[in-house]
Amino acid sequence: MGSLWDDLESLVDAPSSFSAKSGERGTIKPKANFDAEQDAAALKKALQGLGTNEKIVIEILTTRSSAQRQLICTAYEKATSRTLVKDLKGDTSGDFEDLLVALVTPPAEYDCHEVMRAMKGAGTKDKVLIEIFASRSNQQIKALSDVYFKETKKQLTAALESEVSGDYSKALLLLALGKRDESTTVDVNKAREDAKTLYNAGEKKWGTDESKFIEILCKKSIPHLRQTVIEYKNISGKTLQQSIEGEMSGDLENLLVAVVKCVKSVPGYFAELLHESMKGAGTDESTLNRIMVSRSEIDLLDIRAEFKKLYEHSLLSAIQSDLSGDQCECVKAICGGDD
Repeated sequence: MGSLWDDLESLVDAPSSFSAKSGERGTIKPKANFDAEQDAAALKKALQGLGTNEKIVIEILTTRSSAQRQLICTAYEKATSRTLVKDLKGDTSGDFEDLLVALVTPPAEYDCHEVMRAMKGAGTKDKVLIEIFASRSNQQIKALSDVYFKETKKQLTAALESEVSGDYSKALLLLALGKRDESTTVDVNKAREDAKTLYNAGEKKWGTDESKFIEILCKKSIPHLRQTVIEYKNISGKTLQQSIEGEMSGDLENLLVAVVKCVKSVPGYFAELLHESMKGAGTDESTLNRIMVSRSEIDLLDIRAEFKKLYEHSLLSAIQSDLSGDQCECVKAICGGDD
């Protein structure tokens, strides 16, 4: 896996969606001349009676921004005395239903519900927790934590602590606090010092001091870490990702590798996850839906470009060959172009 990322080691200014503002690099933009009541009426008509007009539902929900979709939800409830979520659930099913519900759920609420789902029942879906907490900004993490507290009257960190353990727990909880340093200036000497600390804590010694990796990778700023990754390669001869993969195992390894990938390129990280969700027998629809919806107004244009660069075919073509039916049409509409 590391080879896909080696060419990114030297990019100090690689794009990072930790700082991307909503709408800047997304495929879904706010609709001009938007009319929530008109859209609500069209959805009501599409969802009522025998059979659902999926084409209309897809067209409306994939060409309005998340904020506009919330206004549609309000107008829909006012017109019908029912929630749009309830009617979408009643008229659709399976992965297509999940995708539509995701589209009409506010981003922080959606992230929160995905985290809650990952912690539900026997066995925690650590893959989902790793994806969300490694890739979200402080603001996004705080927003999902606020929703969690509002819905459960509990602190998210306390809930996570009861689900996970060991060094993995320490790293995940640090990220879940949403307190990563946000300074944008980079001191090359300090980055070199941190690279040396990581080298001495891993490659250079017998046994690994995981706490040093956790402290640096889960607390320091993204621009600082981007320089640290470059300095590490200069000192070690290996990439930081390769060292983590060689020194660690299990969920801690997966989490810290995800952090390093996001430091280098958040769009590259998501391009890889999308590829993994569609390769081999069977599709991981929940991962595919989550990424397509959650990145649709942030950096999906960049994810598309990274996907093409890494796999030499477009994200749209991968979706077309892997999915079918209404879910395929909806995901294609979110994806947009074929670059």
